[in-house]
Amino acid sequence: MGLLFDSDAPSNLTEFSVSELSGAIKRTVEQAFDQVRVRGEISGYRGPHSSGHAYFTLKDDKARIDAVVWKGTMSRLRFKPEEGMDVIAVGRITTFPGSSKYQIVIETLEPAGAGALMALLEERRRKLAAEGLFDPERKRPLPFLPRVIGVVTSPTGAVIRDILHRINDRFPLHVLVWPVRVQGEGSGEEVARAIAGFNALTSDGPMPRPDVLIVARGGGSLEDLWGFNDEAVVRAAAASRIPLISAVGHETDWTLIDHAADRRAPTPTGAAEMAVPVRAELESLVSGLGARLQAAMRRQMDTRRQAARALARALPSLDQLLALPRRRFDEAATGLGRALQMNTAAKRRSFERVGAHLRPELVSVRLRDRRRHVSERMALAERLVERIGERAGRRLSAADVALRGFPARATGQIRHARERVVTLSAKGERAVEADLRRLRGLIQAQDRMLQSLSYVNVLGRGYVLVRDEAGAPLKTAAETGPGRAVTLQFADGSLAALTGEDALIPPDLQPAAPPSAEAAPPAKPARSRKRKAEEETPQGSLF
Repeated sequence: MGLLFDSDAPSNLTEFSVSELSGAIKRTVEQAFDQVRVRGEISGYRGPHSSGHAYFTLKDDKARIDAVVWKGTMSRLRFKPEEGMDVIAVGRITTFPGSSKYQIVIETLEPAGAGALMALLEERRRKLAAEGLFDPERKRPLPFLPRVIGVVTSPTGAVIRDILHRINDRFPLHVLVWPVRVQGEGSGEEVARAIAGFNALTSDGPMPRPDVLIVARGGGSLEDLWGFNDEAVVRAAAASRIPLISAVGHETDWTLIDHAADRRAPTPTGAAEMAVPVRAELESLVSGLGARLQAAMRRQMDTRRQAARALARALPSLDQLLALPRRRFDEAATGLGRALQMNTAAKRRSFERVGAHLRPELVSVRLRDRRRHVSERMALAERLVERIGERAGRRLSAADVALRGFPARATGQIRHARERVVTLSAKGERAVEADLRRLRGLIQAQDRMLQSLSYVNVLGRGYVLVRDEAGAPLKTAAETGPGRAVTLQFADGSLAALTGEDALIPPDLQPAAPPSAEAAPPAKPARSRKRKAEEETPQGSLF
């Protein structure tokens, strides 16, 4: 025997809309938990939002609840909340119908001691610091211009896109990515193995060895970043022979790997800026130094030229140099005739005195002595001639032997000279080509500088230049008025427009009024909205 039910029969249950049901649940929860006292550990706290409200989570080892402190309550708190602090919160439980969530609106907050994770983190930090892993002496300087950069991060997040984008903008080079998990179970072991794997690479291997490492991850709560507090990660970073940059979280996030790394970057983008310089700035610096060198050379040449001219002006003229010798020559020429006459007279008197004493016998004796002396000299001369002839014969024999080997040596010298001429010609061609490449690089750098300073590139990113009737650009809204003709210049052309009043905007295009603070649902933490924007943006951003 069975029972028959009519599916079309009317039900006696009350029908609610979703809004009515959510409102009823909200009233029930707020009436039942109007004032509660909860103890838990603060997690995900990043300071007050730009609106002045603070959003975070209270948790224990089994559950967690969202918490909010309104701006007015935040200013009355006796102490400011901190990440990982164990607190006692007094407030009321309410729901957020827009997402079917419940939360506690905190009215008073008292400290109850440090959380378990923070206590464990502090104990681990003291232990590793006692081993000397955080000593400043262990930290190595970063290479000024690395050839290869190794990145340890998740290959699917916005972090790697930000790093690659920044490196390509500043100084494009080879980047190796070691994909790892940056959150959850086993993430610390993967990061430690990645650091050790990069250090195990050799310079002559199939994969180049990085000159600097970047360990990067986006922001998150203490639990999200806990993998980078793992002891294995810290020891791997301290043992790395390659300089390492830690870029975990945001400016306010600190992990143990930050203490062991050689440098800590506030963001992954900041790590990319630390790793490489700006290529355009280096080229500009080199160009400036070259220009200064040329200017210094020109100034040095001008200084030397002026000094030579000053020295030349200080030298006496040719007439001044020859004036004294000319006078001496004239005086000598004047006294030469008289001196010759006096010398002739003195010689004649001397000859007469000597001639008075001459006799034929003395002349015969003198002639015999002279004849004998000449004979001795002639015999000595004959012997000298014979020795000279023998010496000349030996020299001729040696010269004959040397001349026989001269053609071979001359051929080798000619071949060596020809090779030297060819080598010098090749060096000259290479020097001319290098100079042309350098000049071409200087021109390209100036062209890139001109393009980067042009306002047309700004218009290409979506901006508009507003000009008045005379074509002058308008910088403020106060310079315009109702009914004034203006020109809107875009990247691909210009349009004419007419300014108007706010009242002329159609009602359907009027901006909606901002919702009130009481009626609006609690805003999500700023960190979550930023992370969502990073995921929707192709390039990604951490700010």
